[in-house]
Amino acid sequence: MRRGGSSRTCIQWEYPKLRRSRHASGIVALVALSLTLAACRQDMHDAPSYDPLQEAPFFANGAASRNLVANTVARGQLHEDEHFYTGKVNGEPATEFPMPITPEIMARGQERFNVFCSPCHGRTGMGNGMIVQRGFRQPPSYHEERLRNAPVGYFFDVMTNGFGAMQDYAAQVPPSDRWAIAAYIRALQLSQHATVADVPADRRGDLDRPAQTPAAPAQENK
Repeated sequence: MRRGGSSRTCIQWEYPKLRRSRHASGIVALVALSLTLAACRQDMHDAPSYDPLQEAPFFANGAASRNLVANTVARGQLHEDEHFYTGKVNGEPATEFPMPITPEIMARGQERFNVFCSPCHGRTGMGNGMIVQRGFRQPPSYHEERLRNAPVGYFFDVMTNGFGAMQDYAAQVPPSDRWAIAAYIRALQLSQHATVADVPADRRGDLDRPAQTPAAPAQENK
């Protein structure tokens, strides 16, 4: 290359290096930005936290857990109705339901009973549910005299707090559904010990009608 030659020749040789340098700088900047964003997400993902009753220097008393504000109740936690929320009246199992029992409540009780209760107690309350048939401990039948005479609040309390080998279902079944299930249990008990006198007069004629066999589904033409 001649010294007195045009600088255009030098630019032709140096320009590719300049482009590579800018490209490398862009990659470095992108990687740095990615690491910065990843670090931010990691900090948010792993935010500082404390276990219940763990020591914490932030508060004056050195405890991470805070006491409830005096004279306040969390929204939805004001359970003043002892009958509805505990199944008891003056500390004793309630003998009546806290609300009128409607067909809708009975239907809800049957549906919830079949979901949560029938695996052990069976669909009819005999205590022969499917997991009992597979070796699980058998619960008592709802139709034995002791449970037939038990107040309805007793069933609500057992669902709330558990009894014996039965766990509580307070977390899975809200109070309204527990009462609906208790109503359905009463219906099951009545179904196995009812008399003709328990049937409304205008429906007693239905007792003599032969049972109708459901029609078989129509076969599709192939």
